[in-house]
Amino acid sequence: MSDVRRWDAHRSSPAGSRDDRSPHPSSRLRSLRRVAEWPETLLVAVHRLDPELPLPRYAHPGDAGLDLHAREDAVLEPGGGRALVPTGIAIAIPPGHAAFVLPRSGLALRHGVTLVNTPGLIDAAYRGEVKVVMLNTDPRERYAVTRGDRIAQLVMQRVEEVVWQVVDQLDGEDRGGGFGHSGR
Repeated sequence: MSDVRRWDAHRSSPAGSRDDRSPHPSSRLRSLRRVAEWPETLLVAVHRLDPELPLPRYAHPGDAGLDLHAREDAVLEPGGGRALVPTGIAIAIPPGHAAFVLPRSGLALRHGVTLVNTPGLIDAAYRGEVKVVMLNTDPRERYAVTRGDRIAQLVMQRVEEVVWQVVDQLDGEDRGGGFGHSGR
């Protein structure tokens, strides 16, 4: 159900009452603001493989990414050291959605630590433990991951299923270029 329908379902005035007529523009704007502030939520089943670790959570209201935590210690050697770091959770992503594992900008800026396959795609059918492939790009310093560290972010998104339509020619004009063609 969309936000608007949920909002209307919780109005204090019954349908067909005087309040059902077109409201004054300023009151309609206030209603639209309230709807816009009420975010959609997605119920996702999670299996805690390590109950001592916190569940992924948003650092701040309105954030898109949930912080993932390391279940094990790891050392990323300088100049390209990699490690597959488990997070202690398995999730059941609802059909029509996918999860994307993204690097944390602070780790990248301060330590040169990022993720190898960014974004890491988790399909709805996957039920194994969420793991993160970490990479140390710093040429000199090793980076130690400690159990419980926030190592990546998890973003859930709705995805569309593609059905191919084979055509002889594509609509629109080919802008040309690609792969750096538009400048620096």
